[in-house]
Amino acid sequence: MKLISIIVPCLNEQEVIPIFYRTVTEVLDSLENAEYELLFVDDGSDDRTLKVLKELKKKDRRCRYLSFTRNFGKEAAIYAGLTHAKGDYVGLMDVDLQDPPKFLGEMYRTLETGEYDCVAARRTDRAGERRIRSFFSAMFYKVINKISKIEFVEGARDYRLMTRKMRDAVLKMGEYNRFSKGLFSWVGFRTKWLSYHNVERAAGETKWSFGKLLRYSLDGILGFSTLPLSLSSYGGIFFCGAAFLTILFLVVRYLIWHDPVQGWTTLMCAMLLISGVQLLCVGILGQYLARIYLEVKNRPVYLLKETDEEETENEG
Repeated sequence: MKLISIIVPCLNEQEVIPIFYRTVTEVLDSLENAEYELLFVDDGSDDRTLKVLKELKKKDRRCRYLSFTRNFGKEAAIYAGLTHAKGDYVGLMDVDLQDPPKFLGEMYRTLETGEYDCVAARRTDRAGERRIRSFFSAMFYKVINKISKIEFVEGARDYRLMTRKMRDAVLKMGEYNRFSKGLFSWVGFRTKWLSYHNVERAAGETKWSFGKLLRYSLDGILGFSTLPLSLSSYGGIFFCGAAFLTILFLVVRYLIWHDPVQGWTTLMCAMLLISGVQLLCVGILGQYLARIYLEVKNRPVYLLKETDEEETENEG
């Protein structure tokens, strides 16, 4: 009998958790020769999310929970879930039900064949989302696939079910700045993709603002490509060459026409342009250094305030 662990990150999701529980357990109960646990990770919610999870635990012992001391972010929640999952197969799902639970059966049966190590889901469209958001999402995948050595599947979701062997491989990368979509691709393993049309949230509101998505995209680019640093170097070489030619031109012109004033505007524009490029390059370098700084400090990815296991021990 195989045990399936489903990791569910939660942030202020008191409204949708009961709906998620009813829908997902209905699908998981139908699986043959399989047991399951739902591992909810409360990412520092400030509503009744933790209370709802405790009530679920009392109702169904297959429901577990981890609660952070504060909001550490979804990536930390995923990492915590992977660390504490007990299953032979480990899955990730969003609590908002934008990840179709009906795929769980197919995912499980596919892994049982032994042909694949992971079954993941991807959206073929973004119906219902703002056009500007969909545009930047598509551009992100185009850019990162151009500059990165690993493949990022467009429309890929965190929604997946993987073997414990793949889960262990992902956990070996204990980096602080995490971008799970890239980590899942980096470790390799055989992955089957299931496509579906976009689904609206079952309840509540998304916690991903445009600014958060932009910062998350930046984490992905800086975490899996050093091309921005290379471009800074190439830009420096180019502008050094351009500066040398400009100086040579100005010296020759002065020797011929003796007119040091003419061209002042052009010179100032060139100086401002080069200064701007220098600041941009320093900024890119600073972004990489900031990530190195966070890694060197070796702070924990997350801190737990309480878990269902502590509650069980107290009851015992």
